[in-house]
Parts: sequence; C-alpha cells; structure tokens
Amino acid sequence: MTQATILVTGATGFTGRQTIEILTAKGVPVRALVHKEDERSAELRALGAEVVLGDLLDLNAVRSALEGIRTAYFVYPITPSLIDATARFAQAAKEAGVEAVVNMSQISARREAKSNAALDHWTAERVFDWSGLAMTHLRPTYFAQWLIYPHFRSHIMEKGEIRLPFGDGRHAPIAAEDQARLIAAILENPKQHAGKTYTLHGPTELNQQGVADAIGEVLGRKIRYQPISLEEYKHELLEAGLPAFMVQHLGEVALDYQHGVFEGEDTIIGEVTGQAPMSVQAFVTLHRGLFNS
Repeated sequence: MTQATILVTGATGFTGRQTIEILTAKGVPVRALVHKEDERSAELRALGAEVVLGDLLDLNAVRSALEGIRTAYFVYPITPSLIDATARFAQAAKEAGVEAVVNMSQISARREAKSNAALDHWTAERVFDWSGLAMTHLRPTYFAQWLIYPHFRSHIMEKGEIRLPFGDGRHAPIAAEDQARLIAAILENPKQHAGKTYTLHGPTELNQQGVADAIGEVLGRKIRYQPISLEEYKHELLEAGLPAFMVQHLGEVALDYQHGVFEGEDTIIGEVTGQAPMSVQAFVTLHRGLFNS
C-alpha cells in the first residue's frame, strides 16, 4: 500500500463518500475502505482516493488498511456486530500507531437506552475510550437523508404525507453533507477535538409538521404530518423488509424522540467549518431530482 494520511471507512455511504470528496478536493491523501469493487469504488478512485477492500470484522484486513494512517473515520451500520467491529478497529488502530479517530455514534446513545442499537453505540464509545486512542465521538440527530430514503420518500410523493409516531417531538434534521464537512475538518486537525463528544444538528429545530411544511415549500405542494401509532410504524417497517434489530431500534428511538432526546440546534458545525449546516428547504432543493423521480 502507498502511504496515506487519512482512512475513511463506510467510504460509499452518505458521510464517508462526502468526506472523501471534501478531502480529495483539497489534495489530502485519503485511503477508502470498501467491501467490494463496483462502480462506487471506481468513483472513489476517480476522485483520487486509494481504495482498499476489507471487512471491519476482519482484524487483519483492518490492520492492513490502517498501516501508515494518521487519522481515521469509523462508521458502522446499525447491526448487532457493532461492538465487535469497534473492538477490532480499536486494536488495529493501536497496533498501527493511529493518532486520532472520529467515531460516528448517534444522539440516542446512552447508558439507559432501551434501543439495543443505541446501547451498543454507547458501549462502543466506551470501548474506543478504553483503548486510549484520541477519540472524537459524533452523535447526530436524525439525518436529513431520511427524507430521501425510498420508503419515506414514496409516502411524501404518493400521499403527500410524513407518517411517523413522533408525536409533538422536535429536531433539526442534519444533512450528511454538513456532517462530512465537520468530519473532514476534525480528521485534518484532530488535537483540539480529542476527548470531545459533539451532538450534531441542523440550523433550525422543527416538529414533524414543520418538516412537512419545509418540504412542501420547495415542492410547491401541501405535505402533512400524519401521526401513527408505534404498532403501525413497526408493522410498516417490517413490511418494508427491515430486519428485526433495526425495527426494535427505530421503535425505541421513536419514543426517545417524543421525549426530547433528538432536540437541539447546531452549535459546532458552523463554528468549526465556518459554514452553517443547511436547512430542510436547502436540503430538499439540493436533492430535488429525487423527488421528481
């Protein structure tokens, strides 16, 4: 492998891909860890990233990917193997002499979480902390990208509604693009962020009807929030093919949402990057083509 400064895992995902785009555009050497060779990995090479194959559960593959790396971004899907992946990544990073790691957690991560995934994220944070690595933990609220997930987007486009069991809860949707700007900034200059945990939010806190109104403002049509029961929500998620682990997580964090766990507005992205995160209107405008398809 050639020498690289920064390793990005989840390289074809929302935050990983955007982080790579930002860093390579600045000429920063980046190594992208991917699961397989496909058109997405080819696109990363075209951006100027060094692409390596590996599974985060494969200790030797992770150790190889981390050779010569100064800082790294760790992100893992919501599955039951998060803690295993975290422990192996932490061990490999220690062996490789990595200076600092940015860890993607979630805002619902806490000791008392009822979601198995949220509790796993809290535990994974502790595993990283025990490793002695210089860590920065990121805890985002709901991604603005939720609005463009096929199941969610189809309800908006076909029925003109957002169907969720979120009650009167509020949050400020945060775009992956804005999270990536912060991730890239920390990876380049990690020292002042070591030992910190940041919650990530968009600029303006909204209830679900407020989110619907913001979408409708851009699309030029009325969108309404349709509150549904938790049981309806879980049934729809299972019907959409989501695994039981994810459905348990989403059901519990829906209750967290009702109780204010996801609330807040940006206090760090604008400060660190010099650019405030985008509003829901700006996000929908950016991804307008998806709402026309």
